[in-house]
Amino acid sequence: MIKKISVAALSFGMATFALAQKADAKSKSILDAVSAKYKANKNTYFKFAYGTGANGKVSKTQTGIFYTTPSQYKLKIMGIEQIFDGSKVYNISAEDQEVTIAKTNGSEMMFSPTNYLNSYKKEYNTRYIGKRTVNGVNADLIELTPVKRNGIKSVYIYVNTTKNQLVKVEQYATNNDVAVIAVSDYKTNQNLSADLFKFNKNQYSNYIITEL
Repeated sequence: MIKKISVAALSFGMATFALAQKADAKSKSILDAVSAKYKANKNTYFKFAYGTGANGKVSKTQTGIFYTTPSQYKLKIMGIEQIFDGSKVYNISAEDQEVTIAKTNGSEMMFSPTNYLNSYKKEYNTRYIGKRTVNGVNADLIELTPVKRNGIKSVYIYVNTTKNQLVKVEQYATNNDVAVIAVSDYKTNQNLSADLFKFNKNQYSNYIITEL
């Protein structure tokens, strides 16, 4: 279910958008503030619960961790590790002893804690809904709907506006599949190893390595 490039992700083809985006002032202000904060961080770490399901209901939940910089990321979930070093994506399966390497072409969008902070300004209409309590956090809820059809029906982003931090992201597809990320731990600007976002082929000498 989570093999290859779509590890812990719902990937949809991105298109060129010609339609005008609609955004109310409050939703835009909140998302702009959160986006600016994440981009200003040297690095960001999340521990999160990742839930998936059908018919709009989550039926399975796993815990994952996610490290990201402005140009790289590392994701670990369900025995799969995914590294993006800035040019290639490496999917590493310990169970299958297999590594798949692929170049990115900008046409895929990973469902991560931060992916919509890079796309909301052009690809989505945004609407402020109101206050909600999520795991004891008083959050502001914003709805995103795609400007043009891309397989997504709606996305709901919960933001702790006191800290300008993401609390939860819910993604509903047009086929009624659902994916939810709930952040449980959050750290920024840690002293991370320079090798964290690098793939060392020598560590996987017993793995099948396939480069697409």
